[in-house]
Amino acid sequence: MDYLEPIDFTADGFGEVCDELSLWAAPFGLMLLEHVPLERGKCILDVGCGTGFLALELAERCGPETRVIAVDPWKSAMHRLRRKIQERGLCNIQLFEEDVCKISVPEASVDLIVSNLGLNNFDHPDAVLNACFRMAKPGASVLMTTNLSGHMAEFYSVYREVLIELGQHDRLPLLESHIQHRGTVDSIRRQLEDARFNVNKVVTDAFRMRFADGSCLLRHYFIRLGFVQAWKSIASPDRIDETFTVLEQKLNALARAQGELALNIPMACFVATK
Repeated sequence: MDYLEPIDFTADGFGEVCDELSLWAAPFGLMLLEHVPLERGKCILDVGCGTGFLALELAERCGPETRVIAVDPWKSAMHRLRRKIQERGLCNIQLFEEDVCKISVPEASVDLIVSNLGLNNFDHPDAVLNACFRMAKPGASVLMTTNLSGHMAEFYSVYREVLIELGQHDRLPLLESHIQHRGTVDSIRRQLEDARFNVNKVVTDAFRMRFADGSCLLRHYFIRLGFVQAWKSIASPDRIDETFTVLEQKLNALARAQGELALNIPMACFVATK
């Protein structure tokens, strides 16, 4: 029995393939896995698969006769996913390194569609949802997770104070637009319904991201990767350094007063059918 063979965690390159997903995406992915139907022999589509957390989990949890289609245009992430598939010896995952709207998957051929945090990252979410509807079989299940408007409210409250204090009132609409673009339960439900899916259930929860202070937050690798550039675009272009100096100071003051800087992240999992 091959599963009794040990895995050599000291092998060269093992560290490149052993981690599953970022701490940011983990709570959302676990929420989705808690509610996803698990059946053998189905066709599963993972939209915006990234480095493959859901694709790999579902390929293994649902057995080798299950076909998983993993789609993402992110080249480096797909390269890493190929390495993981090879390391695990999986033969039931098919990769498409392109936009899901362009993949050659037959109409009404997919039993289950999943997407972890895809809705907020698709350039054209309506087009993606319409493509998913085209590929879904009648009765197919759809599960999508997302963070909601109101996430990191503690940070944005301080940012708003900074803009007002520095007289950058003209930048406040940009801040509010950035906050609201995450969507609400109602707005995302409407997106799914506009794509002709029936939303059967919405599961909501929240988690916290904790930092020693604002300086640690702003220098955290994932925060720099996923958020800082968008935050910079809110401030007046000629006052970015000044804005972030004051912002960092105020976040540090808040952390001293509270003993830490904790940011609340509301999340939702939408469970729908065609």
